[in-house]
Amino acid sequence: MTEERNARIAYFSMEIAVDERIPSYAGGLGVLSGDMLRSNADLGIPIVGVTLVHRQGYFRQILDSKGKQTEKPEDWHPESVLEPLQPIVSLALNGNTVKVRAWRYWIDGIMGHKVPVYFLDTDLPENGSFERTLTNNLYGGDPYYRVCQEAILGIGGVMMLRALGHDGINRFHMNECHSSLLILALLQERVGNRTLASVTEADIESVRQQCIFTTHTPVAAAFDEFPIELATKILGADRVAALEQTNCCPRGKMNLVSLALDCSHYTNGVAMQHGKVSQQMFPKYPIHAITNGVHAATWTSPPFQELFDRRIPEWRRDNLYLRHAIGIGLDEIQETHLAAKRLMLAEIKRANGAKFNETSMILGFARRATAYKRADLLFSDLDRLRAIRQRYGPFQVVYGGKAHPSDKEGQVLIRKIHEAAAALKKTIPVIYIENYDMHWGKLLTAGVDVWLNTPHRPYEASGTSGMKSALNGVPSLSVLDGWWVEGHLEGVTGWSVGTNEDSAPEAEVASLYDKLERVVLPLYYARSRAFAEVMRSSIALNGSFFNTQRVVSQYVMNAYFPKFGSDQGALSDKSADSEELVGRK
Repeated sequence: MTEERNARIAYFSMEIAVDERIPSYAGGLGVLSGDMLRSNADLGIPIVGVTLVHRQGYFRQILDSKGKQTEKPEDWHPESVLEPLQPIVSLALNGNTVKVRAWRYWIDGIMGHKVPVYFLDTDLPENGSFERTLTNNLYGGDPYYRVCQEAILGIGGVMMLRALGHDGINRFHMNECHSSLLILALLQERVGNRTLASVTEADIESVRQQCIFTTHTPVAAAFDEFPIELATKILGADRVAALEQTNCCPRGKMNLVSLALDCSHYTNGVAMQHGKVSQQMFPKYPIHAITNGVHAATWTSPPFQELFDRRIPEWRRDNLYLRHAIGIGLDEIQETHLAAKRLMLAEIKRANGAKFNETSMILGFARRATAYKRADLLFSDLDRLRAIRQRYGPFQVVYGGKAHPSDKEGQVLIRKIHEAAAALKKTIPVIYIENYDMHWGKLLTAGVDVWLNTPHRPYEASGTSGMKSALNGVPSLSVLDGWWVEGHLEGVTGWSVGTNEDSAPEAEVASLYDKLERVVLPLYYARSRAFAEVMRSSIALNGSFFNTQRVVSQYVMNAYFPKFGSDQGALSDKSADSEELVGRK
């Protein structure tokens, strides 16, 4: 409890995946958030997490035999997993008082440090029937619902932290723009009894020195933006007057990305390439880059955990020791991967009765089903795929991923994959895992033989599934976008689809088929030890670097407690901050 009260940083995210029993996440953003907080706990960083409880989850995906997706709410009960907390805060929205409570989940670090995650909840009898639903659905509802949710997360989150006694928190990390209304809460703290409409540039600068913003979206159309009239109705004229003192209200819209950019002292993209793309999108602001990672111990399969514990005992405490995987024998790598593959195949058979051949190569593709991910690129030419299978050996394909209920293109993609699976049934087994989640993610990223990723460049901000695969000795076959620009060494950690230059989809399809036909399948079947060398290099080179232990260290050094001079306002307490971090083991 003392460690909790000493927290200095608050990490805000609309979704945080901390436990397979808590389905309050949609995909990569939530999983990354959970991984970040796990590594903060491992490193003893004084941080807390803030999110919403999402009582009905994202949704449970149901697929029929033709791939048509339907959704239903997740059935879970916060009280069975989370600890209820006493404070209740009151938030004014649309002239109503909305009561907010919190639930707590503890993340245990490997050295004994604990990080609390607070799940905010409005399902209280004191609230009206509509207000009680505001923390039910992740990314659900209309714009009115979304603004209310984001106000609860940002404004209500800061209020809850103070009610819980977190007066020492003075760094606020916004993971995506959904929480950027926390800036209003910080401005309110700054102005005290003055009206928010009276904020000055000095007030904004003071808040700016407390805020960090990480953007994950390389498409401007995907940013949260709402009509100023709607914002005024929900937030009130006083708060909107304060927002208009920043640069977040262009063209009569409340743009939450602009708010976060304008009121943060540090902004970053989530890969080197994404940092460049973001800088082009926002030339007025300095955009840094901290490439994402994954929590190594969480995403390493049990067989590889046992191998690493035996051969590299330091790997959990210091992920960089995974470099030493280069000294593990190829036979051990192959045997350990086969054990992980069998775990996946057993679960696939249990779940849907499919029987895959463990000696045949398996391609894996699992991520959010949306158009730019291009899940169907592999099936651009079914005759060519049949010919490749006939000439160079059998292969199988496992898919997974949910399409947002409003994403009709994503739902069409799922149906296209089912159509291709039916057409290829006699030659190439293809299955689609229903309701892909953390459980399936752990199995697939460890159990397939090659991880496939075919996004439309440059729309993959980072991507983390291939990083999880690398920890398990599974090389990637991927378009050169996001993290793979940095992780790709041709024939060493995997293989590229296409080139670094812009290329037509037809050229990328040709490249994908050529790599399968001339490189990957021949290596897998005719030179298995050479394939195992690629597996081993994936662990040693990519697993040792693309992890959240490294990511958190970069945030600490560059964003949370940078070496600013004594004239830098709120960040001039760097010495005390550094001393507090040193020795937290």
